[in-house]
Amino acid sequence: MLDNYLITILTIMAVWSIVTLGLNVITGLAGQFNLGIGVYMGTGAYTSAMLTTVGGLTFWEAAVPSILAAALMGLITGLPALRVREDSLAVLTIGLVFVFESLLVYLPYFGGPVGISRIPSARFAGENLSNVQYLFVALGALGVVIVACTYLKRTWLGLALESVREDEHATSVIGIFPARFKLYAFIIGAGIAGLGGVIYTHFMRYITPYDFGFMPSIFVLVMLVFGGLGTVRGAVFGACLLTALPELIRFVQDYRSMVYGAVLVLLMLYEPRGLLGDGSFLWRHLQRAGTTVRQRVSKTFLFLTKGRPYAKNS
Repeated sequence: MLDNYLITILTIMAVWSIVTLGLNVITGLAGQFNLGIGVYMGTGAYTSAMLTTVGGLTFWEAAVPSILAAALMGLITGLPALRVREDSLAVLTIGLVFVFESLLVYLPYFGGPVGISRIPSARFAGENLSNVQYLFVALGALGVVIVACTYLKRTWLGLALESVREDEHATSVIGIFPARFKLYAFIIGAGIAGLGGVIYTHFMRYITPYDFGFMPSIFVLVMLVFGGLGTVRGAVFGACLLTALPELIRFVQDYRSMVYGAVLVLLMLYEPRGLLGDGSFLWRHLQRAGTTVRQRVSKTFLFLTKGRPYAKNS
């Protein structure tokens, strides 16, 4: 039976994986350097918290409106982002984070700096979900997002987003409007991050504006780059590993920040594409190992179904 500590770590892993996948759509696929993913996560989180504490809705009833609110925030913030690129876009999204955080802090309607407490748990059949049951909800949501993001990369929309990332001018020449597809990326990525915010809110049952500020946004970007920018596997791997890493190195608690930072510095120096990014050292070896395993399994299957090659001549 899983203890509460492990359940908490696994649930937070699922939350950050979802949010990182949302950023991967914006930054990894569309190439828009966004440092404000916390705005979309916070929009989903606060919308769900308000709808359930003030509006009286259940977790399930508030989830869809909260995701749509986050997607709408992606559209609103994506419009000014169309006018800037690269470094300027990063500065713009940083500014949006501070504006969003300030609104939550100084408007008492959102609980001010204290935040919102007594957020109701998710319920099913009239009963509050246990931590284990809620973990399965979080993992189920993560599974749906992984499937959706994997499918997205294979669709015409995913191909268009990648073409915008590689060369906007060439993309416009072949009849694809970069601005339109950038907005699509902002809307989809923001909606996914909003889902992560909803799950986070009803697991913690208490949120503050600082949960969705600048540092959490940077943390998500680090997760994405660490795992492998532009890949679904990299986003999930980076989020899970960097969530668990501080817990794994508790035996050097006084030096955790130094070890954590040193790992990131070494990775960026020797594997800038991320641990599981396309063409990375680890991913190439995993692909070779997978090919070898498939070949051996295939040979074993043929041997068991057809027998030895010389059996017919004996």
